[in-house]
Amino acid sequence: MNKTIQLQDLGNRDYKSTWEYQEKLFQDIVDLKIKNRREELDLPTSNYLLFVEHPHVYTLGKSGDLENLLLNEKQLEAKGATFYKINRGGDITYHGPGQIVGYPILDLENFFTDIHKYLRLLEESMILTLADYGLESGRSEGETGVWLGVGTPFARKICAMGVRASRWVTMHGFALNVNVDLGYFDNIIPCGIRGKGVTSLNVELGVEKVDEDEVKSKIIKHLTHLFEAEFIK
Repeated sequence: MNKTIQLQDLGNRDYKSTWEYQEKLFQDIVDLKIKNRREELDLPTSNYLLFVEHPHVYTLGKSGDLENLLLNEKQLEAKGATFYKINRGGDITYHGPGQIVGYPILDLENFFTDIHKYLRLLEESMILTLADYGLESGRSEGETGVWLGVGTPFARKICAMGVRASRWVTMHGFALNVNVDLGYFDNIIPCGIRGKGVTSLNVELGVEKVDEDEVKSKIIKHLTHLFEAEFIK
């Protein structure tokens, strides 16, 4: 079992090229697992965590409803945004500047074979990171991601999640709003959920800008503990 996770910070990168890169890493791991089983080998599989910030983009999961995108093609172009249908779970979400997007590409057979546990640990890493900033967050029953004000009329989502897994290999992941222009969420029904808001860490803390590198370091600290992993660059 290889519990080492290679950390790659891709900076600001186009969604499509990042998706293709994810797919390549994902497929390389799957192919090695197939080879191991076919040839009765025991070659170690790799694990990755990609950090990235995307230009304005809306993505729709395979079970999502296109009606949750409230813009047509011309309106998307006017806002400098792109749109993709993708192969993760979940509905529609937004990615853009000021958001920390994390794509864990893990062979869960190196850790545990439980997708439900995997999602809960990703959520827990966000909950613990927000607690480092004095914010109490949690899960909303029946909905993925991390929320503030759960169970109140002021419930608001701060972290979206959507994953894909095959042969226990994961891709896609989480998107934590840190310094996000929340106006871009007005153009969708986020995750297909009506009547609940969206927020960003800087808004909750009442500051103009939060240090995103500091947030990333806190996320890594909690993932290290929760997955009993070692991160390397």
